[in-house]
Amino acid sequence: MGKMKSEFSFVEGPVFGSLIRFAVPVLGALILQAAYGAVDLMVVGQFGDAASISAVGTGSSFMQMATFIITSLAMGSTVVIGQHIGEKKPEEAGNTVGTTILLFAAIGIGATVALELFAGKIVALLQVPLQSVDKTILYIRICSAGIVVIIAYNVISGVLRGVGNANLPFLFVGIACVVNIIGDLLLIGAFQMDVAGAALATVFAQLVSVILSAAIIRRQDLPIRFSFAQCRIYGKELKRILNIGVPIALQEAMVQISFLVVNSIVNHMGLMPSAGYGVASKIVSFIMLVPSSVMQSVSAFVAQNIGAGKRVRARTGVRTAMITGCSVGVVIFLTGFFGGSFLSAAFTHDPQVIAQSADYLKGFSADCILTCILFSSIGYFNGSGKSIPVMVQGVTSALCVRIPVSILMSRIPGASLVGMGLATPITTIYGILFFAICFRQMKNHGTPRP
Repeated sequence: MGKMKSEFSFVEGPVFGSLIRFAVPVLGALILQAAYGAVDLMVVGQFGDAASISAVGTGSSFMQMATFIITSLAMGSTVVIGQHIGEKKPEEAGNTVGTTILLFAAIGIGATVALELFAGKIVALLQVPLQSVDKTILYIRICSAGIVVIIAYNVISGVLRGVGNANLPFLFVGIACVVNIIGDLLLIGAFQMDVAGAALATVFAQLVSVILSAAIIRRQDLPIRFSFAQCRIYGKELKRILNIGVPIALQEAMVQISFLVVNSIVNHMGLMPSAGYGVASKIVSFIMLVPSSVMQSVSAFVAQNIGAGKRVRARTGVRTAMITGCSVGVVIFLTGFFGGSFLSAAFTHDPQVIAQSADYLKGFSADCILTCILFSSIGYFNGSGKSIPVMVQGVTSALCVRIPVSILMSRIPGASLVGMGLATPITTIYGILFFAICFRQMKNHGTPRP
């Protein structure tokens, strides 16, 4: 692979422009990736019943959790590659790529075996409504059979973002999304395969994306030196990847597990709340894309600038991301709070499911603004290679705030999904306060901070 190009660099030029040029295709890719589950749910909602909606909603939430945890570990590779690019060490960046390929191949195989064996027990833990149990098990087993493909796509995207290229992941996921839509319409609509069709369409779409991405990336001139001879474990690179990635993955695991606990609590409230929560979760997956794109952009931006020794520029990028993200978050908040019924109607015609979904969105929507602050802070620590505070915040917020608050909200007389939705912004406020303390301690100890 060729020499570094200026288009991949975050270490020069206007800060706002650099972030926006990277964040827009990241956001686009995240929107299309979220469309996978959303399209599945929309098509199932048109041709299936509430049991099918609940199954796809719960099953896709679980698979999203498994994918997020694994790809959060890949953030270690993204950061290490970005730091090597900032240090102008393209060969070491290639060593990181080789180590990443073998590491995640092993993880993918292990995850496939585990999910196939324990799908039934997972569904039991989620307290899925009886009408949806068999369908949810089927969805998870089909998706887990293709998890190696799903991991491959996300690892390729992580490597590309590490070198500052967000355009190719956008292209890859766009192709996959088109294939998934066609697959859903054929398998669910034409062939009446219901939940199984949704899962098969998702896996096949990811497979097409990976095959095309492998072909396209070979023709790109990326700022790393990599050959297949480097597909081996380099101890130094593996240690750096794991030191950064494991705490991030543990943080993501606790966050996702806490949301599954919330899903389980809602499932226990009955079929209609379960179906409504499933619809709301898909809408939330879109709403949260802005802060997620902010976090990924800040992580890559900070990593390259820390590697280049430009800490002041890195801090400026964090502040810029917070202000920009919150500005967009206000618009999304208003849309989610006042337009919940309209958004939910895109997924189902059932008025009870629509009402339940809209209730959850009313409670949740304030998080659209707050999370941009939290995720910018997380991006700064991840990009700096200091992921331990991220892990501590994720674990404590899940165990000490989100789960207890959700349980409390579910036990209030006349409990509704409005209260369940409120648990998320309450948890985010805790996270913001946590990082405010971390930044103050860094200042007191003379460590650079944003």
